[in-house]
Amino acid sequence: MRYLAASITLAAVVSGAVLLLTAPPPIPSFADVRATWRPSAAQLLDRHGYVLYQMRIETHERRLEWTPLADISPAIEKAVIASEDRRFFVHDGIDLWALAAATMSRATGRRGRGASTITMQLVTMLDPALGRSGHRSVLQKLLQMRAARALEYQWSKDQILEAYLNLVTWHGEIQGVSAATRILFGKAPHGVNVGEALVMTALLRAPNARYSAVKGRAEALRRSLVIVRCAPQEMTNAIDSVFAPHRVGFTAAQMAPHVAARLLDKNHMLARSSLDQDLQRLATEVIKRHVSEVRQHGVDDGAVLVIENVTGQAWAYVGSAGGLSSAPWVDGVRSSRQPGSTLKPFLYAAAIDRRLLTAASLLSDTPLELSEERGIYRPLDYDRQFRGLVSSRTAMGSSLNVPAVRTIQLLGVDIFADVLRTLGLSSIVESGDFYGAALALGSADVSLWDLAGAYRALANGGTWSPLRLSIDSSPGVPPRRIYSAATAFIVSDILADRASRSTTFGLENSLATRYWSAVKTGTSKDMRDNWCIGYTTRFTVGVWVGNAAGAPMHDVSGITGAAPVWLELMNYLHDRYGSSAMTPPPGVSARQIEFPRGIEAPRHEWFLTGTEPNHNSAELDHSSPRIESPADGSIVALDPDIPVSQQRIRFTSTASESTLRWLLDGDEQCRHTAECMWPPRPGDHTVTLIGPSGHTFDRASFIVKGNTALQQSPPDAGPRDLGN
Repeated sequence: MRYLAASITLAAVVSGAVLLLTAPPPIPSFADVRATWRPSAAQLLDRHGYVLYQMRIETHERRLEWTPLADISPAIEKAVIASEDRRFFVHDGIDLWALAAATMSRATGRRGRGASTITMQLVTMLDPALGRSGHRSVLQKLLQMRAARALEYQWSKDQILEAYLNLVTWHGEIQGVSAATRILFGKAPHGVNVGEALVMTALLRAPNARYSAVKGRAEALRRSLVIVRCAPQEMTNAIDSVFAPHRVGFTAAQMAPHVAARLLDKNHMLARSSLDQDLQRLATEVIKRHVSEVRQHGVDDGAVLVIENVTGQAWAYVGSAGGLSSAPWVDGVRSSRQPGSTLKPFLYAAAIDRRLLTAASLLSDTPLELSEERGIYRPLDYDRQFRGLVSSRTAMGSSLNVPAVRTIQLLGVDIFADVLRTLGLSSIVESGDFYGAALALGSADVSLWDLAGAYRALANGGTWSPLRLSIDSSPGVPPRRIYSAATAFIVSDILADRASRSTTFGLENSLATRYWSAVKTGTSKDMRDNWCIGYTTRFTVGVWVGNAAGAPMHDVSGITGAAPVWLELMNYLHDRYGSSAMTPPPGVSARQIEFPRGIEAPRHEWFLTGTEPNHNSAELDHSSPRIESPADGSIVALDPDIPVSQQRIRFTSTASESTLRWLLDGDEQCRHTAECMWPPRPGDHTVTLIGPSGHTFDRASFIVKGNTALQQSPPDAGPRDLGN
C-alpha cells in the first residue's frame, strides 16, 4: 500500500506538472479530422451513391470510408475499451490509476500495463510530433498528456472513441475499423461478432504478431470480459480468417474501371458518376457472356454504352470484356474503329433534310464504278447481290451499299463529312476527298462514345449535345440542331420498320423488339468490327464486338455479333422503365404510295410536308441520268492474253429506260439503250450520255492503254446494242 500511495501521489504531481509547465497545443476539431480523412483508394460512385470501383492510390496504408460510431459493432467498442483503457469514460484524458500502476510496476521491476489512454494514443495519431509508441522522451510524454487533457475538454467521449477506431492501425497496413472488418472478415463494421472483435483488439498491441501470440492475447482478453459471452470456436474461426493464406472475405468494387480511370486520381479521390449500378452490372455480365459464346468465331472483346436521351448521361459504360479480352485496359467505348453501315442513317437524314430524297425515292442498286485517287471504287452489297430499283426506305433499312454510295454522290462527300462532324464524330478531321464515297459505308474511324451520341441526336428529334459521365446539373454546351424534327422522325421510323430491313435481315432477328425501337447494325471491312446501335424514346444503347488488336472475326454479322447484346439490354430497360412509340412531329405528312411495275408493295409512307408526290405513285426520275461506267478519270489496261475480238468496255448509266444515246469522242455508238458495249482502242476518250431531245446528261473521260499493233479491231467488230 505504501508503494501504491506513493505512486498515486507521484501521478498526481506529474499530472499537475503537465498542466502548469506545458501550454495547451492546438487541437483540431472533430469535424476537421473527419473532413480530412481520405481513403487509400479513390472511389467511383454510381448515380445513387453505391461504390462501383475502388482505385488504390495510397500504397503504404489501406483505408476505406470513415465509419460513424453508431455503425460500429458494440462488441468492438467493449473489447477495445477493456484492452486499451478500462476507465475511458471516467478520466479526463489522463488515467491517474493507470499511471500510478505503471509507476509502481517499474519501481518494483515488474512488467505491467502501460498508462497511455485511448485519448493519449489518439493525440499521437493526430500529431506525430508527440512521438511514436515506446519512443517518447519525457517532454514528449508530458506534451502528449497535456494534449490529451485539452482534447477531452473540446471533444465528447463518443467523438474520441469514433476517431480512435477510424485512425488506429489494426493489422499490417490496415488502418481504420472499416478496412479492418471488411478485409479481415468480409463484413461491415456493424456485423462483427464478439470473437472477431476480440481478435481485432488483440491485434492492436502488435499488428504484425504471429498466430500464436494473437491467439493467446485474444484468449486472455476473452477471460477478462466476464460479462461478454464468446464460444472458443467463434474466436478460433476469427483468427483463422485473419491468417488465411488467401483471404476471400473482401473484394474491392471493380465495376466500370475505364470510367474510374477517367474520373479518379490523387486529386479526385471521390467521383459520383451518372452510371446505374444494376445496369452496369448487367451490361458487364451480358457482354462477357456473349463474347464467351462467340469466342470460337475469333471474338475476344466487346463494349457497351447506354445513354439516357434527355440528359445525355451514361447509365452503363463497359469498356471491355475484362479477362476475356487480350487488352482489357483498352477502352472500347473511346477507341476509334470503322463503323461500317452505322453511318448510313445520317447520310439519308442529310439527303431527306435537304429535300434531295424522300423515303419513297427510288435508287438504283446496280453495279457502280467510281474513279477516286486510290483507283476505281466498286461498292458491293453485303451478299454481293444487286436488286435493281429500291426505295430509300428499303435501301437504308436493309443496309444496301450501292444506293448509299449513290446518295453520297447526290449529297456530296464534303457535305456529309461536315454533317458527321456536327454530330460529334470528332475523329473525322479530314476533308471529304480524303475519305471518298466510301465514307457512306463507314470508311472513317469513329468511337462508340461519339456514335452513340450521334444516334441520340436522332432520338432527340435532330438535336445534338455532348454526352456526360456525371450527374452534374450544369447546362454545359447548349444543344445544336442537326436535322429537323420531321427528318429525325422519318429516319427513326425507317430504322424501326422491320419490313424495311427484311430484304437483307428477314423479319425475325435480334433487331425485332416487342415495343417501338429504332436500330442499325454495322460491320467493318474484313469483319474486324461489329456494331449495333439503337434507341427508344428514353434510352440509346450502343454495342461493339470485335478484338482489341483489330484481328478479323469470321461468320459474325451485325445480327449475330452485337445485336443479341443490344436486344437483351433494351428488353431490360423496357421492362424496368417502359417506352413508347415516337410521336409524329409537325412538318410530316402521310401518304399511301404505290410503286411502278410492282417494285415494292404499296405502303403508308411519311414525307416532309411539301415533298409528297403529286400522285399516289412513286415516279422514276429521269431528269438526271448519270454514267455509271466507265468512271470519270479511269484508266483501262487491255489484256494481251485475251483475243482482241473478245475484249469490250461496258458503258452503263443510272437510267432504267431505253431512251438514251451514247457518243464516244463525238461519234454515236449505241442508240435507245441504257447500256452499251464498245471494242476498246488505246488512247484518251470521252463518252457522252445524250437524252432523246439531244440534251447532254453526263460525260466521262477515260484512258485505254495497251499495244496498238495487237489491238486492231477486226473489220466486222462494231458496237453492240444491249438495250433491246
